[in-house]
Amino acid sequence: MTVPTPRTVLDSLNLGLHQALQDDPAALLIGEDLLDPYGGAFKVSHGLSSAFPERVWTTPISEAGITGIAGGMALRGLHPVVEIMFGDFSTLIADQVINHLAKFHAMYHGGVDVPVVIRTPMGGRRGYGPTHSQSLEKFFLGVPGLTVLAPFHIQGEQSLGVPGQLLYQAVTAHNSPLFFIENKLQYTLKLLTSENLQEFTVLTHQTPGAQGFPCYQIRLDGAPTAQLTLAAYGYMAHLALEAMLRLAYEEEIFCELLVPTQLAPFELAPLATSLQTTGRLLAVEEGTRPLGWGAEVLARMAEALGSQLKQASRLAAKGPVVPAAADLEAACLPSTEDIIQQAREMM
Repeated sequence: MTVPTPRTVLDSLNLGLHQALQDDPAALLIGEDLLDPYGGAFKVSHGLSSAFPERVWTTPISEAGITGIAGGMALRGLHPVVEIMFGDFSTLIADQVINHLAKFHAMYHGGVDVPVVIRTPMGGRRGYGPTHSQSLEKFFLGVPGLTVLAPFHIQGEQSLGVPGQLLYQAVTAHNSPLFFIENKLQYTLKLLTSENLQEFTVLTHQTPGAQGFPCYQIRLDGAPTAQLTLAAYGYMAHLALEAMLRLAYEEEIFCELLVPTQLAPFELAPLATSLQTTGRLLAVEEGTRPLGWGAEVLARMAEALGSQLKQASRLAAKGPVVPAAADLEAACLPSTEDIIQQAREMM
C-alpha cells in the first residue's frame, strides 16, 4: 500500500485502518453501517469494505452483541476492531468490556489474550443533543486491564500521522482490550506539521511498555519559563493550544501544554516533570466535571508532588446534559475563552 500524506485526523485514522488490515491478516472490522459507499457514520471506515470485502462486517444494531462477538473472535486469535457509531452507546457495551474482555487475561492466569480495539466518536458541538453529544470515556478509565487512548492531531514523524499510527499500533501490536476515543470535531482538524508548529517546541515522551504510546509536551519558543501547565487531550488539546498562544501574547501568561494519548493507565512522569517547574496545573476535559479525568489527574499530581504543587484547577462541561440548541451547547462545553479565563484567575 502506497500511503498518501494525510491532511486531517479523519484521513490519518482511515489510512491507519487500511494499513492495519493490509499488514495484519488477523485484523478485521465489525460494526453498524460500515459498507461502502456509506463507510460508517463519520467515514473513518470509508473504502475498507471495498478493499477488504471479507474482513469488514456490517451488523444489526446491537452494540453489546457486536462487542461480545469481537471478544470471542479475539479469544480465537483474531484482531477485531469494533466501531461503535456514537460514544454515547458505549454504555451498552459496559458489561462486555468490564466483566469479560478486560478480565479474561487475569481470570485465566495469562493463558488468553483479548486484543479487541473499540473505537468510537465522543463529544458535542454538532447539535446532536443530550444523548449523542456526551464524552463518557471517564466511565472506562478506572477499569483494570483496559487501555484507553485518545489521538492528538499532529503529523509527527510517521507517514500515517499520529492518529493513524496510534490506531495502527493498537490493532497490530496491542494484546489486551483497548478503547480508542475520537472527538467528533477532531475529524476535520488539519494535522499539525513543522510548518504550523514553527512557534513551538514539541517534546515526545513515550509511555513504558512495548507500544510506547506518546505524550506530547509543547512549549512556546523563546518564551520565559512557563508559569502554568495545561493538561488536555483530544479536541480539548486543540483549544488549549489556541489558549496557550493567546495567554502569551495578550496576557503575558506563559504555559506549557501536556497532551497524553494514553489516558489509562495514566503515566505520571511527563506531567510531574512539567509541574516541578511551573507548580500550577489546569486540567481541561470536555466531559462532566464530577469524578472525571481532571479530578484524577489533580489527585495523582497532589500525591506525587505534595507541596511542590502550589495550585491546581480543572475545567469541564458545565451542565448535566449537552443541549441541542447551538448557543446553549456552546455555553455548556469548555471553550478557548474559558481556558483563558481560568488561567487568568489562577495567576
